[in-house]
Amino acid sequence: MEVQRLTHLGICVSDIDRSLHFYRDVLGCKVVGSLDLAGRAVDTLNGIEGVEVRTIYLERDGWRLELIGFRAPGWVGPESPRPMNQLGLTHLSLRVDDLDALCAKIEAAGGGLLPETRLGGADAPTRVIMAYDPDGLRLELIEGPGDPRAVPGSPEYLVAD
Repeated sequence: MEVQRLTHLGICVSDIDRSLHFYRDVLGCKVVGSLDLAGRAVDTLNGIEGVEVRTIYLERDGWRLELIGFRAPGWVGPESPRPMNQLGLTHLSLRVDDLDALCAKIEAAGGGLLPETRLGGADAPTRVIMAYDPDGLRLELIEGPGDPRAVPGSPEYLVAD
């Protein structure tokens, strides 16, 4: 037996409508489905009693993201940017064509920037900054030359200092 396919990456969000706006309208994801779920099977799968959840499935560049909004019992955790060395998902990385414009859109939509992480000046061929979504999930934003589909460190990636 083998894994057939990676189907999606799930992210728990504090406000599903705000996160939908952020991921759809700011990051350019497309809505491909949604579900409203409750009941014993949902409780069992989540390992939590009394679950009422709304999920929205988004797609972008061949990957699928599931936004999960817990109406009940609600969400837990801080709304601050996750430390990079915290176990689990650390960040989503995005190649962008206009770093400054996307940073402005992120801030306007309830996300934020971590200015101390900025690399590369205004005229540098490659510029990078860590941002975060409205719930603190880090987003690595990279503006630079090369193939945006290439693996970092490969010759096709061409990250310049």
